[in-house]
Amino acid sequence: MKISAGWLGLVMALMIPSAEAFNQEIRALFTPDPAQPQRNVFINKTPDSGYCSDRPDDCKQQNMFSIRMPVRFGPSAAIAPGTGVSVKVPANWRQLTVTNRETGESETVEVRITGIGSNYILSDTAANLTGVTDLREGHAKLWGGQSWVYAAPPCVYSGVGLFTGPTYRFFWKTPVEALCTKVAAFRIPYMSWDTLDFAYELRTPNPLGMSSGLYTGSMNYFLGPGQDFDIGGLNPDDGNLTLDFVLDVQHTLKVTLPPGGNKVEMVPEGGWQSWINEGRKPNRLFRDQTFHISASSRFKMMLICPSIVGSNCVINDLAARKYGIVELKVTLPNGLTDQHGRPVNRFPLTIGSAGALHLMPSFYVDNGKGILHFEIGQFWTHAMLESGQAGNYIGTMTVIWDSEV
Repeated sequence: MKISAGWLGLVMALMIPSAEAFNQEIRALFTPDPAQPQRNVFINKTPDSGYCSDRPDDCKQQNMFSIRMPVRFGPSAAIAPGTGVSVKVPANWRQLTVTNRETGESETVEVRITGIGSNYILSDTAANLTGVTDLREGHAKLWGGQSWVYAAPPCVYSGVGLFTGPTYRFFWKTPVEALCTKVAAFRIPYMSWDTLDFAYELRTPNPLGMSSGLYTGSMNYFLGPGQDFDIGGLNPDDGNLTLDFVLDVQHTLKVTLPPGGNKVEMVPEGGWQSWINEGRKPNRLFRDQTFHISASSRFKMMLICPSIVGSNCVINDLAARKYGIVELKVTLPNGLTDQHGRPVNRFPLTIGSAGALHLMPSFYVDNGKGILHFEIGQFWTHAMLESGQAGNYIGTMTVIWDSEV
């Protein structure tokens, strides 16, 4: 029994790679690009194989990518003259859900197959089957005068046609989801196909509305006669193909203050001279503190103050046991809006998460200029200066830019 169990375990181990052979990862990445802040798209990081690795310029122009997989179809039964041999792929857009496992957020990805190819293998050379010794002409005559480089409608020519005596590698573009059929002009005892080449196009969600992290999901296809991928009406050595999608979102949220910007001194407009020389109380004390922000995703701003009266932040003169209430407003650069899509201009920040300002970029904001507006209004300014004596008011206000929304 121990020998039998060990042998069974070995057999299972040998079978696993075959079962996994028809899984293909499709990985795309978003990172903000300061050189192209308006370009908010994922970049496909999946290495091309097959058609697009041979013709990268053609694929780049059409936003197309390709994969070659070691799927074998057939062999077929005998193909009589006048019999059609067809291929069909899922050329219509299909949707799948990708989910961020950490946040639970989900988004929709769309994919369609835009091209199909393979390498057919005849039971004999095209020359022997047709009686034509020239290789090119033999393959053409086998299919009534046009070899497989010329796509059968509604498939479209791509220019790929590589052949030997018994084989022909081709690739057709597939603008619509329908059978593309070649008709044999001679009897073919049998044929098979030894790879599955397909091109695909993606529609990905807007990354600016997504949290950082990995979003994963799968698209499953069936292979075989009448299925999603129908290659020559033949059965494959595995009837399932799974595309495993991984969307990697790497956002930027960076805030910088100028040197000394963390220390804010509020003064009257025009300075203190009118108060010192003429005894005229100013109507307000204020300071506009600039900062720079880079943001490619949703975030929120919050205010925390260790010293408060009611729900207001205060600064204190501990010696005189007096205080003043400080209001804080924020102005953000173009491209950052509130949750209703409105620009942020002198928006009041209130204490705690309940009063958080939720923000969303309409494009990647790179090193944009913002302003924190600190102000003590007339009532509290006059109250602080009421005694006519010098005072030393200090306090701390903490502004938080939080990407965890």
